[in-house]
Amino acid sequence: VLLADSTGIPLERRGASADDTTFELWGLWPGAVWSEDSEGTNGIGTCLVEQRTLTIDREQHFFTRNTAMSCTTAPLFDHEGKLAGALDVSSCRADLTDAFAALISFAVSDAACRIETENFRRVYAKERVVIVPGEDRAALLAIDADDRIVGATRAARRTFDLNAEKLSKGVAASTLIGSEEGSRADFENAARRVVLNALTFSLDPGASL
Repeated sequence: VLLADSTGIPLERRGASADDTTFELWGLWPGAVWSEDSEGTNGIGTCLVEQRTLTIDREQHFFTRNTAMSCTTAPLFDHEGKLAGALDVSSCRADLTDAFAALISFAVSDAACRIETENFRRVYAKERVVIVPGEDRAALLAIDADDRIVGATRAARRTFDLNAEKLSKGVAASTLIGSEEGSRADFENAARRVVLNALTFSLDPGASL
């Protein structure tokens, strides 16, 4: 498992100690350069160029010295939606099945989503963070006390067509995730239910208002 920066250089690595010598020889090691310009088609470099989760399997690598590996990589985006790096899982198992490769791809995508989400929540720890309804769990908005959107992940920016300029001018959260009238009505309905429930459970049987 490798964590690479936006230039394709691995910064951190996790793996079985028994495989260290092999992977270090192949260059899957902190400090190596895995950009597409340097290594041609490869998991880390190609992922950074295409900015999507992908798998480069064995002979799909550009250089023959890399064809013993199967590499699955997901991009990582920072709290401003900018490309920050990539998370890669590489295997040299000759018996790697398609089903297990699909499982690895899901795990890498999920881990990248968790990393991006955790980083976003830490940056906007003082704001209210909401998840945008939809299939992308990484679509988050940070909303301040004045109901202004002050931060958005890449997925949320794509969903609502947001950019740095729009956010700097101020975007009301209600314009994207519900109107003020609808929010007020929902609040009033919820308040009425609470009052009615409190009255129901506090009154003795047979008592009247």
